[in-house]
Amino acid sequence: MLRKIDCVLTRVDDLDAAEAFYTRVFGLTPLWRDDSSVGLSMPDTDAEIVLHTMDLPPDLTVYYLVDDVRSAVAAYTGNGGTVRTPPFDVAVGQCAVLEDPFGNAVCVIDLTRGRRPSL
Repeated sequence: MLRKIDCVLTRVDDLDAAEAFYTRVFGLTPLWRDDSSVGLSMPDTDAEIVLHTMDLPPDLTVYYLVDDVRSAVAAYTGNGGTVRTPPFDVAVGQCAVLEDPFGNAVCVIDLTRGRRPSL
């Protein structure tokens, strides 16, 4: 079900300052940007670091890529799993938040609408 890490979200107060810092200090490259977030690439992976200014719960930081969120949620609940947040639309496809038996969030995302356009 979980294919790979798609992205790691990092909450920041100032998107411009954070983008400048992460590109200058960590050598990351901007991939895309919208009003509340910017996707940055790392040289040895296609997983993104996404800096954002959204008010999200602090445990929703790592997003795992799945082929199809609705199918993943159905398979998870079919195995007795709990869903914190049912599937919802995002720019690239759909997202959902599952909960493991230990109370941890497991965020899943699909790319059914395709990746964001590059800068």
